[in-house]
Amino acid sequence: MTGEEAERLAREQKRWQEETLKPGLERGSAKGGSASGGGERQDEFTTSSTTVQPLYTPLDIAGSDYLRDVGFPGEFPYTRGVKPTMYRGRLWSIRQYAGFGTAQETNERFKFLLAEGQPGLSVAFDLPTQLGYDSDDAQAEGEVGKVGVAIDTLKDLEMVFDGIPLDRVSTSMTINAPAAVLVAMYQAVGEKQGVSPQELAGTVQNDILKEYVARGTYIFPPRPSMRLAADLIAYCAEHMPRFNCISVGGYHIRDAGATAVQEMAFTLANAIAYTEAVLERGVPIDDFAPRISWIFNTQNSFFEEIAKYRALRRMWARIMRDRFGARDPRSWMFRTHVQTGGATLTAQQAENNIVRAAIQALASVLGGVQSLALACYDEALCLPSELAQRLAVRTQQVIAYETGVADTIDPLAGSYFVEHLTNELEEKANDYLRRIEDIGGAVAAIESGYVQREIQEAAWRHQQEVDSGRRIIVGVNKFQQEGEEPRPVFRVNPDVERAQVERVRAVKAERDNAAVAAALVRLRDAARDDANLVPPILEAVRVYTTMGEMCGVLREVFGEYQAASVI
Repeated sequence: MTGEEAERLAREQKRWQEETLKPGLERGSAKGGSASGGGERQDEFTTSSTTVQPLYTPLDIAGSDYLRDVGFPGEFPYTRGVKPTMYRGRLWSIRQYAGFGTAQETNERFKFLLAEGQPGLSVAFDLPTQLGYDSDDAQAEGEVGKVGVAIDTLKDLEMVFDGIPLDRVSTSMTINAPAAVLVAMYQAVGEKQGVSPQELAGTVQNDILKEYVARGTYIFPPRPSMRLAADLIAYCAEHMPRFNCISVGGYHIRDAGATAVQEMAFTLANAIAYTEAVLERGVPIDDFAPRISWIFNTQNSFFEEIAKYRALRRMWARIMRDRFGARDPRSWMFRTHVQTGGATLTAQQAENNIVRAAIQALASVLGGVQSLALACYDEALCLPSELAQRLAVRTQQVIAYETGVADTIDPLAGSYFVEHLTNELEEKANDYLRRIEDIGGAVAAIESGYVQREIQEAAWRHQQEVDSGRRIIVGVNKFQQEGEEPRPVFRVNPDVERAQVERVRAVKAERDNAAVAAALVRLRDAARDDANLVPPILEAVRVYTTMGEMCGVLREVFGEYQAASVI
């Protein structure tokens, strides 16, 4: 747009405001058009991160340069997508998060999901597994198999993937503090199936930093935890080239109450910290950066979520190329899995969650994500039922095959609103990144409590808006249904825990305990030294050392993290 054109548009917009908009607002006010007496429904329209104006025009993106800031799909800065054909060539990966009770039950659910048309698997682990405890540990009592599958030894993971060929299935594992142990087990299961590490495809979350601020399933203090994460990234770069060695997580940061901008900034700051840690180990940037992946959270502000993914792609491309000097274009690509917003689900009128998840999924697709899972409509009540998981898969299939949104690339590009939001979210996220850099980076910002305070304050503001009625949650603070009947919920059979305890004790009795003891000595020595910890963990896994035994040795060396209160 030329300067003369911009001036003319600005004059016409001012004229519209005075001659058309203002009288319309006054007429609405005279008729009592809003609760506050104004001509609009409410005093202010907001997303989680910004105020929405009544109209957007070319003036709102006047500072943008199309080739510099938007470009073409499959080319830097990837605003319009990481692949030149996007969904015209290949749809996003449809996968549902699953896992509960025993390895046998999880194996059956995975086979059900594969039969329903899901091409990839996503494993949920129970709380003791996430915290590095065996099922027969007193700390695990009452939690075995409840929020995911219990994995104590390699034998459990062998059962999870029994009859599921790992050379033809991609597996995502939501595990963080003991991520190296689970990846070692996955490699060992592959070996038993005759699948080499080079053939294994999948993703491990392996993002411990967000645990300290959002989720809480940490074991060790931040700095030894960073070592473990970086060791796994370095190991995968050398031995598992098809495996995504880390999935840096914004999902839980957002579910903890962060705004979209905070989710973007804090997640990118964590990724920068991991990148620097791996570079310190002497691994070249282009040897591991192409396998960095992401998991983000799509919530209800439709256009903000679309803009978020467009801005994230552009930001990461510039960080990788301009800050870290990556030269392989694959290192610049922001490839993300997305889960629809678990925190947006309601126990009240649970069927409304079907609509929420569908809208969030549509926003994710329009935002150009690579992999997608829907939070099931009954998750606010129980572990997802087969019906709910089937419906979640079918929702994605309807979007893919019936709506036409996958037929052209980045269809909302050029929208003045979407392009402005993309620019604004990037600018605000960069402001946060600069503040974190001033503190000393992501680890220092977490240790100081800065990140935690920012999330807590955002969560408090949101709850205040809900409590006051300024932000409407259908079925919760408006449009309630009196006398709603309690819903039946799925519960894990209490016999599951007893069976799993017996199983791990049987493994301990049958294995070569001298080999286990020797493997634990080598792991302890490696932890005290500066060696990569994955090889000794893999050695211990192969002789059926338990999760708790390996993490116990690392607890001895690294200590346990005790979170300080943040005020």
